[in-house]
Amino acid sequence: MAKKHNEWMARFQRVYKDDKEKAKRYQIFKERVKFIESFNSAGNRTFALGLNEFSDLSREEFMASRMGYVKPSSSQMTPQSMSFRYQDVTDLPSSIDWTAKGAVTDVKNQGQCGCCWAFSAAAAVEGIYQISGGNLISLSEQQLLDCNTDNHGCRGGSMEYAFKFITENGITAYENYPYQESQNSCNSQASNLSPKVMISGYENVPKNSESALMQAVANQPVSVAIDAYCDVFQQYKSGIFSESCGTNLNHAVTFVGYGVDEDTGTKYWLVKNSWGTSWGENGYMRLQRDVDAPEGLCGVAMDPSYPVITN
Repeated sequence: MAKKHNEWMARFQRVYKDDKEKAKRYQIFKERVKFIESFNSAGNRTFALGLNEFSDLSREEFMASRMGYVKPSSSQMTPQSMSFRYQDVTDLPSSIDWTAKGAVTDVKNQGQCGCCWAFSAAAAVEGIYQISGGNLISLSEQQLLDCNTDNHGCRGGSMEYAFKFITENGITAYENYPYQESQNSCNSQASNLSPKVMISGYENVPKNSESALMQAVANQPVSVAIDAYCDVFQQYKSGIFSESCGTNLNHAVTFVGYGVDEDTGTKYWLVKNSWGTSWGENGYMRLQRDVDAPEGLCGVAMDPSYPVITN
């Protein structure tokens, strides 16, 4: 096991400050390996777990540094429109994958900063901008982190506030204002460099309806809040994730498609995360769709939203 830990440390370039820290991390790592092996050896699983760069973090540490969705208080939010532009959309394709259609940038890594909200919002805007006829441009999460004062930087935030900010200020390209993994003061000069993307506003998907969410995702990538606070989510490796972590929304992701597993007939959402590519299926998760709870698995249908570009 110690050999396994050393190999894992080398793979993820993990360095500990002293032997005491290494002993503590080794303990967590050992428990993780045991947990992963016992989970995977049980029959009838729709998904598998595996080691990733987070396998020496406790669940509490992981939550503190890798999540960061905070629901906006309804009194502060006045959505630009209460309408749902996709409510009359019928004839939905049985599957769609916006990554294959060129509307999704590479998987990014938020690192030790609870700003999943910025990554989720940027990914949704990257998507609608490309779908509306623009190029696929990687956009600046750092600008949102530094300049979007309605949100709380690495201490969390919401995609709606981010969309509101982008509606008013636009968002510049990632290369103009690259990610630093910490909140700094707003660089207005970098923020105004082109290319810069504007949106017209945003809308919320009607709550607790996976069918409404499907109408939206059939048309564009959608920002989704999720409860990711469970060990199986942290160590997810492959397959269709089918265990509920609960409905306490604490993380933000982007739904970039949906489909049906050919072998089992299980319906799933295609989820882009911001935890790098060592997590999940190269940074993505397939998450069970059409479950028998209106809020969706892990609460995914409770608070989805998407940016709007009206040409």
